[in-house]
Amino acid sequence: MDRFYGFDLGDAESAVTRLDKTKNLVPEVLSVNEAKSFITAYAMLKDGKLLIGEGACYNPDAIKRKDRFKSRFLVDPEASKDVKSFASGVLGELYLSGQLIQGEDCCFYIGCPAGWDRVAREEYRQIFEQTGYPPAKIISESRAALVSACQSKHLQVGYDILNKPVLVVDIGSSTTDFAYIMGGREVELKTGGEVFLGGGVMDEILLEESIKLSKDEKKIRRIFEESEPWHSYCDFAARRLKEKYFADEEYWKDNECRQTVSLPHGLIPAKLVLQMNEKIADKLLNQKVDRLDHKSFKEVFLDSLEQAKDAIDDRQPELIFLTGGVSKMPVIRQWCRQVFPDAVVISSSEPEFSVASGLAWCGKIDDELRQFKEEISRLVESSIVEKIVEKHINSLYHDAVEAMVEPILEHVALPITQRWREGGIEKLSEIDAIMEKEIDDYLHTDEARNLLMKPVSKWLKTVSYELEEYTMPICVKHNVPYSALSLNSFLSMSDIEINVEAKSLFALKEITWLIDATVSIVIGLLCGGGGLAIIAQGLPGIVAGAVVSLLILALGKEKMQEMLLNSRIPKPMRLMIPKSYLKARLDVISDQVKNSLYEKLEQEKNEEITERLVKEISMQIETCLAKMAEVVEIPLG
Repeated sequence: MDRFYGFDLGDAESAVTRLDKTKNLVPEVLSVNEAKSFITAYAMLKDGKLLIGEGACYNPDAIKRKDRFKSRFLVDPEASKDVKSFASGVLGELYLSGQLIQGEDCCFYIGCPAGWDRVAREEYRQIFEQTGYPPAKIISESRAALVSACQSKHLQVGYDILNKPVLVVDIGSSTTDFAYIMGGREVELKTGGEVFLGGGVMDEILLEESIKLSKDEKKIRRIFEESEPWHSYCDFAARRLKEKYFADEEYWKDNECRQTVSLPHGLIPAKLVLQMNEKIADKLLNQKVDRLDHKSFKEVFLDSLEQAKDAIDDRQPELIFLTGGVSKMPVIRQWCRQVFPDAVVISSSEPEFSVASGLAWCGKIDDELRQFKEEISRLVESSIVEKIVEKHINSLYHDAVEAMVEPILEHVALPITQRWREGGIEKLSEIDAIMEKEIDDYLHTDEARNLLMKPVSKWLKTVSYELEEYTMPICVKHNVPYSALSLNSFLSMSDIEINVEAKSLFALKEITWLIDATVSIVIGLLCGGGGLAIIAQGLPGIVAGAVVSLLILALGKEKMQEMLLNSRIPKPMRLMIPKSYLKARLDVISDQVKNSLYEKLEQEKNEEITERLVKEISMQIETCLAKMAEVVEIPLG
């Protein structure tokens, strides 16, 4: 994609931005009908021409006028037709002005309230597709506002915003949208969401108060009854005056803040004087109105903030980002600090364009993300991971042996020899098969697998550092934080999936040779050459020594060993071997077992099993990389 357009179609006002992939550092706010923020209204004229924006509100040749239709989209089927007509007019103006070129490689990102579900978003997207827009995607206005905050250099929010809980409050003309962002991702609120409260409530109060004070009150009310567009136009003028006043209340305390609107009515137009002062400002915020269930704007807004606060179970927001024209009012910040005293409250210098700019950024970000994932896929499909794993596989074997030999001796070999000593095992020759089975059983226990976790995790970190030589350049190229593809940071996460999978890396079927080797070495060293040492060195007294000597003389050494292994040595004789000797013997042979295993690893290692193990581990690492790439967000460009 070469260009990314952001279309913030609001209920009262709209804005379009454009971000050129190679030229623009920030999105450019486009003028539509010579206005950067234009009224969301359209009119069909007698000659069939479609008119949008401010001119649609009062053109005398209009045979049909519509405004404030977005807020009715979910409840009124006719609103879809109105959205389509208005969107068509905007598209035509963009083509006519040359700000959009037929056939260019571009896409449109269009905002919607965070409360809209997938079905509503898809229906909304289809409207723009049917209207002839380039590829369009519907994005939460909350996400767009957050991205806009990240991009606003003067806010100096930086990457921190991704690691902090954020509440985005988008105050429109008809609704106020609350979205809780955690880790750069939207989290659904149990309550809150879209609230039917907007700056339009205050506009209506200002307009009504101005009408009451006018000497032409009756004329004005008659004009409004006959012409909804003129009513809408005056409502728009009231909004502009309100925003102008609240942007600098101190200045207007000593200066007159008013605007006169001339309304056509016969030969002598009616005059409507819109005026803001401290008394009227207080009414806008505190006057109870029917459409808010006899509550004031202040009461409903504070209630909504409290609901959003209650809906956030764990971490309360550390940052509140305000967007929408109403957010310029200082009192809005005061109310936010009242409910969230520990949060930092911010907004951009032009909050009315925050969503539109954020939408264009979202387009660029998603395109960057697509390219990023493609590069990760190519990395996964290459042999790089396998080569790194194979390079370090011997150290994994070594660390596994180091971790497992002593637990095997303690939890398997020692209990077995004690059972033989106490008569639980009749013959020394039976120890071999018993030990093989019980080592097998032990290696399948959670205890044994958890023991393997430390060397496996340590080994994975070594592999990860080498792998980062390949992932880091991809992250740098696409402006992704290094940690996004770091197995090391992933290994420290509480919900790590590769840890669970790593427990199965040393399943018995994968290392049969290791178990066989362990069994043979343990038995050989433990019994000191077929069982002779364990008896000869352990039996105290001259009698036992004499018995062994006589047996050697009578049978020869080999036959004597065979006889001892297969004979049922009396229990009293076995008990003459102290328990402490068996434990001491294990301590002595521990290093010998390890060294013998290391030799076997080098000399007798099954290459087929090693190859399978390399493949298994590589596949799991590649799956892990793919999963991390899937959840990566790039909120900063």
